[in-house]
Amino acid sequence: MINMFEVNETNKMITQENLDVRTITMGISLLDCISDDLEKLNQNIYDKILRLAHDLVPTGEAIEREYGIPIVNKRISVTPIALVGGNACKKPGDFVTIAKTLDKAAHEVGVNFIGGYSALVSKGMTKNDENLIRSIPEALAATERICSSVNVGSTKCGINMDAVRLMGDIVKETAELTKDQDSLGCAKLVVLCNAPDDNPFMAGAFHGVTEADAIINVGVSGPGVVKQALTEVRGKNFEILCETIKKTAFKVTRVGQLVAQEASRRLGVPFGIIDLSLAPTPAVGDSVAEILCEIGVEYPGAPGTTAALALLNDQVKKGGVMASSYVGGLSGAFIPVSEDKGMIDAVTAGALTIEKLEAMTCVCSVGLDMIAVPGDTSAASIAGVIADEMAIGMVNQKTTAVRLIPVIGKKVGDNVEFGGLLGYAPVMPVNRFNCENFVDRGGRIPAPIHSFKN
Repeated sequence: MINMFEVNETNKMITQENLDVRTITMGISLLDCISDDLEKLNQNIYDKILRLAHDLVPTGEAIEREYGIPIVNKRISVTPIALVGGNACKKPGDFVTIAKTLDKAAHEVGVNFIGGYSALVSKGMTKNDENLIRSIPEALAATERICSSVNVGSTKCGINMDAVRLMGDIVKETAELTKDQDSLGCAKLVVLCNAPDDNPFMAGAFHGVTEADAIINVGVSGPGVVKQALTEVRGKNFEILCETIKKTAFKVTRVGQLVAQEASRRLGVPFGIIDLSLAPTPAVGDSVAEILCEIGVEYPGAPGTTAALALLNDQVKKGGVMASSYVGGLSGAFIPVSEDKGMIDAVTAGALTIEKLEAMTCVCSVGLDMIAVPGDTSAASIAGVIADEMAIGMVNQKTTAVRLIPVIGKKVGDNVEFGGLLGYAPVMPVNRFNCENFVDRGGRIPAPIHSFKN
C-alpha cells in the first residue's frame, strides 16, 4: 500500500531534486509502409505516424498534470529508414525526402524528436545503406527534429571499418552543412556498436525489426535524486553507499513504471521497456558528474573516477531492475559532456580529457557523448575515435556510441551553445597525431573470440 510518507517523498524528489521522466518514446514499425513508389512511400509513412501518434503528446501532458511528474520529452522512433526506403530510393536525395516527411509528421503530432533515420551496417553495407548514410548531412541540415544513427559494429560481427571511415567523412560534412548553427547537426547524429532495438533515448533510437507494430518505451532520469540521497551518507563505507544508490534507483524507476503503464493503457499501445538510465541535464543539481563528486572524487577525471562510475552504473541497474518487469535500452549512467553541468566544469578545470572519458565508457552504458571538438579535426581522426569506441563496445559486449561535434570555426577553449537539453560545451582537444593509415585499410575488424557462443 502506498502511504503518505512515500507520497511526500516522491513530491520532494520532483520539486527539489529534479526527478523527471526523460522521455515517453513511441516505437512505430514502418515495414508495412514499404512501396517502390517514393511519393506513395512518403504518404504511407506520414499517414501511419499521424494515425498512431496523434494522441501521444496530449496523453503525456495529461499524465504530467494528473500525477505531477514532469515528462521532459515525447518522442517517436521508427524502423531504420535504410530498410524502409530501399525499394523506392535510388540515390541519397531520395532518402532526404523521407527525412522531410518524418520531420513534417513530428511537427504535426508535436513530438520533440523522431529517431530512426538509421542504417545497420555492422557487417556490411548494401547500396541502400550507403545511400542513406551519404544522405545524412543534407537530411539533418534540412530538418529540425530528425535524429540519425548508424550501427557499425557488434560483438557477433566485429567492426565494419569501411562504414567507420565513411562516418568520419559524414560527421565532418554534417558539421559543415550546419556550421551556421555551431554544427548542431552533429548533435543529432550518433555512431553505435551493439545498438539495442528498443532504445528510447536520442539520437540512437530506432524501432527494431524484432519489435511489435507499435510500442511504448519510457526513459527515466533522476541523477539529482541520487546525488541528494548520497549527501546523507557522506563518509560512510561502500556497503552503505551502494545500498543508498540501489534504493534510490528503485524509487526513480517505479515512477517511470507508473508513467509507462498509464501511457500504454491510455494510448492502447503495448508497454515495451523502461530504460533506467541516469540522464543528466544542463541544470544545476541534475548531474551525473556531481554524483561522482559526492562519491568522493574532486572532479570527474580525477584518479578513482572510473571505479566510481562502475560502482554507480552497477548499483543503478541492481536497484532499478527490481522496479520493472521489462528493463531494456541502454540502462545505466550517461556521461554526455554538454548536457551535464558537472562535466562541463570538469573540462573547464582541466580535469577531464577525451582519453579519460573513453576509459570511463568501458564501465558505463554509453560512449563519447556530446563532445565538442575543434572544427579543423580531420575526418580520419574522427573515424579513429569512432573505431576506438566501437572496439570497447565489441570486446565488452555492451552498447557504446560516439557523438562528436567538430564545431566549424571553433578551436580548443572556445565555448559552444546548443540550447535546451543539448546544453553547452567547451571545445576539447583531440590527439593531434595521425591515424589515416589505420582507418584507410578498409574491410572489417573480426569479432572477438568470445563471440562464438552458438
